[in-house]
Amino acid sequence: QVQLVESGGGLVQAGGSLRLSCAASGSIFKLNDMGWYRQAPGKQRELVATITSGFATNYAGSAKGRFTISRDNAKNTVYLQMNSLKPEDTAVYYCNAKQPWNLSSYWGQGTQVTVSS
Repeated sequence: QVQLVESGGGLVQAGGSLRLSCAASGSIFKLNDMGWYRQAPGKQRELVATITSGFATNYAGSAKGRFTISRDNAKNTVYLQMNSLKPEDTAVYYCNAKQPWNLSSYWGQGTQVTVSS
């Protein structure tokens, strides 16, 4: 079992920045592939960015050049630095952990990000 707790969401004006954090417990964090997803009202949950246990990163097109995913294995935490935020980035952001060896997937409770125009 993996427990994930997100923090760092909030209300920000367009053009501003936020850093989301996701603290993990209950497994060997450094072996997990981690990711951030988001879900806007009335829309499906979508990928934002992922980072593997080997620190390889992948970004959705909407996030490239503006968002940066990183991880600190010593702190069992994954981050999402979001810059140049736009109103369309408004969503609940979810942290995800995947265990490649058994394909288990775990989700946090989500953190709300609201970008005002």
